[in-house]
Amino acid sequence: MIREVGVDEADKLDAEAARRVLRRSGRMLGPYRRRVALGVVLLVLWTSTTLAGPLLVRYGIDHGISAGDAGALNAAVAAYVVVAAVAYVVFRAQVRVISQVGESFLRDLRLRVFDKLQRLSMPFYDREKAGVIVSRMTSDVDSMAELVQMGLLQFVSNILLLVVSVVVLVVVSWQLALVCLIALPFVVLASIKFQRDSNEAYLVVRDQIGGTLSNLQESIAGVRVIQAFGRESTETRRFAERNQVLYDAHMRSVKVQAWYLPIIELAGIGTTAAVVGVGGWLVSRDVVTIGTVTFFVLTLSNLFEPVQQLSQLFNTVQSAGAGLQKVFGVLDEPVEVRERPGAVDLPARGDLEVRGVSFAYGDGPRVLRDVDLTIAAGERLALVGPTGAGKSTLAKLCARLYDPVDGEVRFGGTDLRDATLGSLRERIVVVPQEGFLFAGSIRDNVRIGRRGATDDDVDAALEVIGARERFAALADGLDTEVRERGSRLSAGEKQLVSLARAALADPAVLVLDEATSSLDPGTEALVEGAMDRLMAGRTVIVIAHRLSTAERADRVGVVDAGGLAELGTHDALVADEGRYAALFDTWSRGAVTTDG
Repeated sequence: MIREVGVDEADKLDAEAARRVLRRSGRMLGPYRRRVALGVVLLVLWTSTTLAGPLLVRYGIDHGISAGDAGALNAAVAAYVVVAAVAYVVFRAQVRVISQVGESFLRDLRLRVFDKLQRLSMPFYDREKAGVIVSRMTSDVDSMAELVQMGLLQFVSNILLLVVSVVVLVVVSWQLALVCLIALPFVVLASIKFQRDSNEAYLVVRDQIGGTLSNLQESIAGVRVIQAFGRESTETRRFAERNQVLYDAHMRSVKVQAWYLPIIELAGIGTTAAVVGVGGWLVSRDVVTIGTVTFFVLTLSNLFEPVQQLSQLFNTVQSAGAGLQKVFGVLDEPVEVRERPGAVDLPARGDLEVRGVSFAYGDGPRVLRDVDLTIAAGERLALVGPTGAGKSTLAKLCARLYDPVDGEVRFGGTDLRDATLGSLRERIVVVPQEGFLFAGSIRDNVRIGRRGATDDDVDAALEVIGARERFAALADGLDTEVRERGSRLSAGEKQLVSLARAALADPAVLVLDEATSSLDPGTEALVEGAMDRLMAGRTVIVIAHRLSTAERADRVGVVDAGGLAELGTHDALVADEGRYAALFDTWSRGAVTTDG
């Protein structure tokens, strides 16, 4: 069963957190300060026209109807029409201005988050679920869309209208203004409780949305496995449990509204009745006029309607604030593998040295301890060993996908942590076991290997690995659309595109998570030929899943229990009759090799 996830105290949007979010949002609005100022001016004008209407009604009743002055009444009516026309123009203008500012804010925020996600290091993606990361760009940003489109305008204008209405009511008649304040303590207390309860409810909703998206993404990615093992009903039931938890979280937020909104409605109706009653008594004693009582009744709609709308909008604001806080959390996430100030470019060639390197994923146990290794320029090293021994981790450290906990990795005498990231990615390129393709053409996917590469460069890279004619023979040639994740191409063709990227990058060091381990024999021969061409003249680190690869390497490193257990040529290690010899003997007799 899926357990309900509570709200982390650190995630609650308390008053201080709300102020921080507000200040930071204000700084992001800096480039739009002129449009923000124009929006404020328009809001003030619209508030003035809203309050001018009841004042003109009061004037028309007291100086026109009650006094029998048709001229005063006609003047009031004409002025009312003019005010209504001005209000229409101003309201339309402020909607456009404020919505433009809000949408610009969301556009910039999405861009900043996406840019940060592209730059965050591998440890971040090890810690975070993919669905939760996606929810930051989708549900958390979308939670602000409703606020930006109309909610922000209504929220600010209602606050301004509420404050100005109270001031005007007190100026017109302090006696009736006191009557209006009777319900205020109840409204304030209810609002405080509502703020606290809705804050927690909406943070739970945000967390549950992230969990549901994560479950959905996992199920879609694994749909072949689910169908292959007849797990459809089980996965549907599992998602239904997660979906029910999300439903319950939403219903708790609805219950918070259900008790609060009627209190505001009752306060408005009760106060209006009290104003009519007390106002009639004051009119009979000539303390106030009929026009003043009418003005209060009309203005009370401008007093309690904003309160009611604010109470409804508060959920939107709270949800947006909680979402914005989480989005800012992503923007504040430290880039662990970053470029140091004063970083230098790596030399074009050099030895790759691993000196006393230890490593652990997060707070977990160390998976590598005190590893020392030197790979000469142009040498091919195969890393072998059981699953989980640390060979993939060692290769990732050599490419600086992670930084070691202790020790250092050097290329050409320069610590990789002191190198510019641009030169690092040019000198050392990783080719994963499964070639990942993006939606687009074959040419577009190869061009990822080097920024600014021309069509001729792409053709040359494919020629290097001997794959140009194969792709040119397709109906659309290199302009063939590969579709999402390269679904239009075979596994071998995807791997050829991945190798062509590396050829286009023309690195000094290649890190290969053996690209043929999951291919059929026919395709394997084609890809192996491409790999041999690509490896020529380069330093190569191969994570060898098949020991035939290790047999062809210059040296073999056996990684076991977090250390480099053996290192030497294939023949020397076999002659030593150690761990590698045992692995090779098992493999040569037809056993399935371990991978990692």
